[in-house]
Amino acid sequence: MKNIRAELEARENNVLHPRAARSSDSHRQRPEKPSPVRTEFQRDRDRILHSKAFRRLKHKTQVFISPEGDHFRTRLTHTLELSLIARTIARALNLNEDLTEAIALGHDLGHTPFGHIGEAVLDELCPGGFRHYEQSLRVVDKLENNGLGLNLTAEVRDGILKHSKGQGEVIPKKRELRPLTLEGQIVRLADIITYVNHDIDDAKRAGIISDGDIPESSKKLLGSKYAKRIDTIVIDVINETLNNNLEIITTSAPVFAELLRLRDFLFQNVYFRLERMSEKEKTREILLAIHAHVGRDPQAYVNPYPENDPVAVRVIDFIAGMTDNYALNLFRKISFPAYLS
Repeated sequence: MKNIRAELEARENNVLHPRAARSSDSHRQRPEKPSPVRTEFQRDRDRILHSKAFRRLKHKTQVFISPEGDHFRTRLTHTLELSLIARTIARALNLNEDLTEAIALGHDLGHTPFGHIGEAVLDELCPGGFRHYEQSLRVVDKLENNGLGLNLTAEVRDGILKHSKGQGEVIPKKRELRPLTLEGQIVRLADIITYVNHDIDDAKRAGIISDGDIPESSKKLLGSKYAKRIDTIVIDVINETLNNNLEIITTSAPVFAELLRLRDFLFQNVYFRLERMSEKEKTREILLAIHAHVGRDPQAYVNPYPENDPVAVRVIDFIAGMTDNYALNLFRKISFPAYLS
């Protein structure tokens, strides 16, 4: 059979920017026989897309828990929108689009049910704290494939682990804190571009904010509409990164300042506001009840792997992997008589 993979690798070596990651240089924790038709990064992308954790993203909250309406984002639609933006940037910069897509599709696999509120509850319950980016890596390394993991390449694993920012640095000054590859840096920056813009869109749809609440400086520089803001920021990232000869994935100072202003605006007017609403306590009650119930009889629920990890950690794995619907149904089952659940 014709070795299509070798041709694809040769194309990468001949066409991509010198700073782009090459799949022929990648390696896995456990060596595997190469595919005759797919590069290693393409295989990683496909493994992530076919994973159970990826499918569960469609029923995991992005920001709004059980919204009334069909058009609010979920973790899955966030992931797909991020992948599109990240691939657009990678293609324009002549970087490895397959690696970029694999990292993008896998970056949020470790997110909890009920969005940021769910993550805060598990952070209280998990020995050593809970961070979704670490859980995402744990999912692909230890939980998927019946405990064998997906055996992804080092480049994809690094990009998944280092994608998250919270309210921290978007572009870390210290090189060791950045993803090892430019493709991983793209996903890290594209993540904030994606969620800032679609969370504004969803918050408007929910009636929490209006167009008049959005900072005027952001509307003036980036645009007043969702699509225009993304277009402005993406073009700026491409131009600024080309200007620095791909030393680092970055933006211009004015655009970066407005991106941070919009992030701060969301934290103050949307995320913190939602946490103060009654949904936070309801969600906390649900997850605490599930944690207590599963902890009393873990063998009935948790996976037997990773076998060397404490049961308390595997209980967190079980809860973190739940969709919103699964968590709600389990809560009804353990809290109400059978004829009411």
